[in-house]
Amino acid sequence: MQFYRHLGPIKAMTFDLDDTLYDNRPIIRQVEAQMVAWLHKYHPISAIKPLSWWYHIKREVAQEDTWLPNDVTLWRYKQIERGLSLLGYEPKQAEQAATEAIEEVLRLRSNFSVPQTAHEVLQKLSARLPLVAITNGNVDVERIGLDPYFSAVLKAGPDGYAKPHTELFDKAAHHLKLPKESILHVGDHLVTDVIGAKNSGFSSCWFNGEQQDIFSHVKAKVLPDVEVRCLKELLLFIER
Repeated sequence: MQFYRHLGPIKAMTFDLDDTLYDNRPIIRQVEAQMVAWLHKYHPISAIKPLSWWYHIKREVAQEDTWLPNDVTLWRYKQIERGLSLLGYEPKQAEQAATEAIEEVLRLRSNFSVPQTAHEVLQKLSARLPLVAITNGNVDVERIGLDPYFSAVLKAGPDGYAKPHTELFDKAAHHLKLPKESILHVGDHLVTDVIGAKNSGFSSCWFNGEQQDIFSHVKAKVLPDVEVRCLKELLLFIER
């Protein structure tokens, strides 16, 4: 554990989910591959265009509706709906196909097991402190077994602008009814988590699971208050 600023008493914690409590990168790669296969199987017309075309559609719908990057589920829905429409589907047909595709995405998205270490740490922390999840993703916290530890789960899109915007942090503070500086936000991303937390008045903990040097990191614009390299280090906050 590395401190960069003095921290007062920590009375609650908020947690990023993806790449903090589990490695999300292989999960997303698998979901992307499985969804391509699913679309090709149930909507064969989708296979006549390369993935680069589908990525262009994703960028295009986001340019037309700048809210979409705040809601990854809606963004993917709009991408699939637009793509199939351009390939010849009638509006209702495209809407139905996109709805079914999103149901499959959400099923696949939460089809993994969280490492036991994360369960153990969250269980011990939640016995002593209130915990809130703040995520830009769309994982189903109940399906992956983390819901017992959190008093609230705030998701970008349904609950507001994506981090680093202050909206989700403000909602967490309102839920916890605690001074913001007494809430420690834990996350792996130096922009969405560290800058987002500091701009919101929270104390910030950078989860550096990849053992990187913050002083040479290209995304390091603001120092966190504290850095940890494994989740178990967080238990020191309830042992002080």
